[in-house]
Amino acid sequence: MSATSSISAQIVSSDNPQKKGFGRWVVLAILLVFLAGTLFPFLLAALNAIKTPSDYAGNGPLALPHSFDLTALENFWTTVNFPRKLFNSVLISVCTAILAVVLSLLNAYAIGIGRVRGGQVMLVILLISIMAPQEALVYPLYYMAKQVGLFDSMFAVILIFGVLHTAFGTYLLSSVLATFPREIIEAAQIDNASRWQILWLVIVPVLRPTLAVLATFFFIWTWNEFLIPLVFLVSNNNQTVSVAMGVLSGSNTQEPTAIAAASLLGITPTIIFFLIFQRTLTRGVAVGAVK
Repeated sequence: MSATSSISAQIVSSDNPQKKGFGRWVVLAILLVFLAGTLFPFLLAALNAIKTPSDYAGNGPLALPHSFDLTALENFWTTVNFPRKLFNSVLISVCTAILAVVLSLLNAYAIGIGRVRGGQVMLVILLISIMAPQEALVYPLYYMAKQVGLFDSMFAVILIFGVLHTAFGTYLLSSVLATFPREIIEAAQIDNASRWQILWLVIVPVLRPTLAVLATFFFIWTWNEFLIPLVFLVSNNNQTVSVAMGVLSGSNTQEPTAIAAASLLGITPTIIFFLIFQRTLTRGVAVGAVK
């Protein structure tokens, strides 16, 4: 019996590497298919952005370009003043991310660590605000901005997005801080640490990866927003990249090469930002999983 069991164990062990190897190839093939589907729109925009209108009309959007023409990219760059739009988008996104992270941290500290009264009710209200569509908030926010003199101001957009993103950030961080080890906080209190010192010297260093992930998400979400910047930023000097792309698409529906050029220039900064901070995202998710 022992000899038979040892032989069967050797057979199973010899078969497992082959099965594992085949499974890995299958998973790799599936991931490559998803990667191709994700990169296809970017490749299509890049190919059509360097085509001439006659090349696009004669060969279609899926054909390789027969010429290398940067006219569509140059026209979009100069027509919408793309450097100015890029600066506005970066400024609004960065300020919104910082504001939303700070507000989320303070709210979550009060709810998760301070255990303020009505904290659960506040979380429910925040969840309801997350589910509310932006279309239902545009008119009240528009009226308030007009009344206080913040209409057509990037500061108003930063405040609106900062508060809207704070709802999600507070919900996430409060659930994390609710499980924060009380022994660490009690030890800091024994050392006569104030509440601010506990927050900035004890809690923030532990939550730094999570805060970095939140800031990255807030930046990307703000960058992709279209409706509120379209309504609140009517001046050409205050508009963002997404608004410039929408305005160009509406006024040049008969020029697909111009739309492709606008799409390519619009998504390139987001891709660069993601490639720079992808390690931050991966590290933050890994730390959260370990916790």
